[in-house]
Amino acid sequence: MRQLKSTLGAAAIALIAGAANAQEVTLNLHQFLPATSVVPADILYVWADKIEAESGGRIKVERFASMALGGAPQELMDQAIDGVADIIWTAVGYTPGRFPSTEVFELPFIVEDAAAASCAFWTMFDDQMRDEFADVRVLGTWVHGPGLFHTADPVKVPADLAGMKIRGGSRLVNQLLERTGATPVGMPVPGVPEALSKGVIDGATLPWEVTDTIKVAELIENHTEFEGSALYNLTFVMVMNNDAYDAMPADLQAIIDDNSGLNFSVFAGTTQQAADAPGRAIAEELGNSIVTIDAETSASDWRPIVQPIYAEWVADMAALDKDGQAMVDEARGLMAGSCAGALSDF
Repeated sequence: MRQLKSTLGAAAIALIAGAANAQEVTLNLHQFLPATSVVPADILYVWADKIEAESGGRIKVERFASMALGGAPQELMDQAIDGVADIIWTAVGYTPGRFPSTEVFELPFIVEDAAAASCAFWTMFDDQMRDEFADVRVLGTWVHGPGLFHTADPVKVPADLAGMKIRGGSRLVNQLLERTGATPVGMPVPGVPEALSKGVIDGATLPWEVTDTIKVAELIENHTEFEGSALYNLTFVMVMNNDAYDAMPADLQAIIDDNSGLNFSVFAGTTQQAADAPGRAIAEELGNSIVTIDAETSASDWRPIVQPIYAEWVADMAALDKDGQAMVDEARGLMAGSCAGALSDF
């Protein structure tokens, strides 16, 4: 009888262990762009497919595009914190002031290559920004390709923007616009097409990559890009609800961890930047005007306007007991040094 009880006990333990190993987890992934856009189709859903495959189907990622779970893009971070969504992707600038250190990569004319900047962003996040994101588990940090102007009237010099109402994607972009005499209008990307078509705005700051999704080149005919360092870049994060992560068995957590971090971040930034070329090609095919500001003109006509933004940002960081100048120097050093030519095999 004792042998039978022992055998039955061992069998029960094996069944319990087997059930634990076979545990299935369903995670919802929420973001603000249509499912066919570059970020969801070529980054977020590639990540989700990889997670599902490596887990042998034990993790299922349900994908919700265009704010299908409700709310506004500005609410995505709080949805991840509160558990409304298990995973979200968002532009950090949609919640200005909450994650101040990330703005070092949104300063005008600081980023030249999205892969190098995404590498530097993760490196600095991992070293000194984690405290700002304590309420979530960060899976990836990256920037898009070069931001530029898309306007109803041509823009060649800063004075051309005077009096225009321009959509700005972040706090620092809005500061840049103000210094040119433009009126910044804050709104998430999905609101841009209607605002352009109704004349609510005269233009927008966007990377080429997203212009196809929202048909910008069909709504306005002028585009102004910059050689060398970009006019601006936005920072993005993909984050997970802490409780959703903690509830997963260790082996499934390991799959999330293995597909998060530096390699994924560089992949995401590289993918977004690579998608700029098709968006630009559409504007060319439509016969739109594309003005390219060379590096010399950028340095002489545009950079003096934005220098005060750096000084103000450093002062803002000092008020938070952060060394903003050291962060600028580190970001530049990483992008020119160990992160230059960053590649990903994600």
